[in-house]
Amino acid sequence: MNNEIQPYTNHLITETSPYLLQHAHNPVDWYPWCDAAFEKAKKEDKLVLVSIGYSSCHWCHVMEHESFEDTAVAAIMNEHFVCIKVDREERPDIDQVYMIAVQLLTGRGGWPLNCFTLPDGKPVYGGTYFQKEQWKDVLAQLSSFYKSNKAKAEQYANELTKGINDAEVVKLNEKETAFHPDDVKSIVDSWRKHFDNTEGGPDRAPKFPLPNNYEFLLRYYAATKDKSILDHVLLTLNKMAYGGIYDQAGGGFTRYSTDSLWKIPHFEKMLYDNAQLVSLYSMAYQLTKDNLYKDVVYESLEFIAREMTSSEGGFYSALDADSEGEEGKYYVWRKEEIERLIPGPSPKEKGAEAFKIFCEYYNVNETGYWEHDNYILLRKKTNEQIAKEFSISIDELKMTISQSKQVLLKEREKRIHPALDDKQLTSWNALMIKGYCDAYNAFGEKRFLDTAVRNASLILTNCKQPDGALYHSYKNGKATINGYLEDYSFVCEALIALYQSTFNEQWLNEAKQLADYSIGHFLDKDTRMFWFTSDLDPALIARKKEINDNVIPASNSSMAKTLFTLGTYFDNEKYASLAKQMLANVKDSMSSYGSGYSNWGILMLHYAFPFYELVIAGKDAEKKRKELGENFIPNKIIAGSADGNSKLSLLAQRYTDKKTFIYVCENKACKLPVETTGDALKLMH
Repeated sequence: MNNEIQPYTNHLITETSPYLLQHAHNPVDWYPWCDAAFEKAKKEDKLVLVSIGYSSCHWCHVMEHESFEDTAVAAIMNEHFVCIKVDREERPDIDQVYMIAVQLLTGRGGWPLNCFTLPDGKPVYGGTYFQKEQWKDVLAQLSSFYKSNKAKAEQYANELTKGINDAEVVKLNEKETAFHPDDVKSIVDSWRKHFDNTEGGPDRAPKFPLPNNYEFLLRYYAATKDKSILDHVLLTLNKMAYGGIYDQAGGGFTRYSTDSLWKIPHFEKMLYDNAQLVSLYSMAYQLTKDNLYKDVVYESLEFIAREMTSSEGGFYSALDADSEGEEGKYYVWRKEEIERLIPGPSPKEKGAEAFKIFCEYYNVNETGYWEHDNYILLRKKTNEQIAKEFSISIDELKMTISQSKQVLLKEREKRIHPALDDKQLTSWNALMIKGYCDAYNAFGEKRFLDTAVRNASLILTNCKQPDGALYHSYKNGKATINGYLEDYSFVCEALIALYQSTFNEQWLNEAKQLADYSIGHFLDKDTRMFWFTSDLDPALIARKKEINDNVIPASNSSMAKTLFTLGTYFDNEKYASLAKQMLANVKDSMSSYGSGYSNWGILMLHYAFPFYELVIAGKDAEKKRKELGENFIPNKIIAGSADGNSKLSLLAQRYTDKKTFIYVCENKACKLPVETTGDALKLMH
């Protein structure tokens, strides 16, 4: 935007966050989160408004348009409050604190998140979205209350701040703790009561993909062979892949479905969802060899490469739900528009047939109808069913659908695109690295691995500080914001995945360094859990730990898995005992809330069921690693060397230049080495 022609410009104008820049020309005198804002509030004795959102948040846009762009509303805000805008993706630590406050006040949370605080940052009142007149009433009442009841406001704020500090507290479990199959079964048994075994996913709406939930359940099936669990997972994956939540024309998943059928998406597309879903569908393909899952992975990665990747190889954060002020306008179609496009250059009768096939395939009918004569593309029938219906071969059907999709995608590119959030978050990029590694393992596509390596090199070059710390965000050649625990734990997991896909020990050593830094700056020595923020960061009103897994796994569960894995690779008892203690700390909470502890559940599976160290030594190590990668073997780590130069104790005295051996080990005890991957698989079953 040209600042010269804007009637208003506030303190956000020098920020890099797309969300903050969206508000830089509001008549509200917004500040970014900074000392200056709180000093101004103290000096002028005003309440502070901390307003939190993110660039692709639909209701954030609505509230901005209704209230923050309104000069009369802005005048009230500027006169009586000091107003701070926060991008929750840049500052999840601030979001976490004030989200707890609003949940304590109202019983629910969400974005936009609007929390009013004293000049010292302690909250007194908050909520989510407010309509304009409602918002004006809140502003008037709060301003009046603060002026006449300062002592009461102070009392409220102190009580609420205590509630924030007391929320989600995890204590040290000092009992001797073991983990058994029955412990995992109790988690799954209480959780399965809430499965939707007709449409997949949970028995409620809206429905979020929650990929870590289904990765845990897939791993649980691998350990127990409980077919009912596998059936539920595959039903869910099929329904999501067929649903409107999946971009049938362009690949990639939207954030969630507003209904129970996976039909009507909330159209924003997040990097973190797609990264984890690429991993999940790759694993499902390893297990089932279902080509639907392969198609989902390839199309999703084409979307990431086309729309979410920078020229340097970094991954952007999100695409907005809205374009031209309307939610979903970029993605939906009118029937006459499809009819005009689909025939393309083919003869009239073939074009008409292609149109009919496309409409049946993607339900351009009452099933796919949304609103305002628009249709959401979604599937109900398999390729086999549609081919039979039109008396054509599967190959002819695939060709027709592929050509039709290409035509639609080309046409869609002409539309005004949803806004792109082009900041690159270290933690989310790490999830995408792992997604590419998992896809490489399942499908053997070298370009997938090359993309992962390129991005990891970018993070370690541009987002690593001289003292070994990570930055959280990168944009336009500049890294900013000291990293959070999620940056360290997710990057560690990504680097471990890269090692397992390459046997290049550089990645493993980098992961170890980051784990050591995390222990030095994030570990709470009293509880043996990790704080979300570094001890080098300026203090907020509360320092919190992230325990529950959600759409993204909790940073503590991710770090516990990292320490378990690194403890095995480096034979490091300190890492191993810390991982076990962390899991013991949450064990008693897990059975009542399985979906909120699914990443912890993956770690529990490692303890409760056989867990293998697979070691490949010899000149054909890479070939055998690829062969093993075609299989779903979740209960293992893998190490290897093709030249005998490894420094890992797992590989000590294992190399011979005459043959390539695979060692299957459990608890550091190895069976006799074998030469084929088939024999290795038999030893694990």
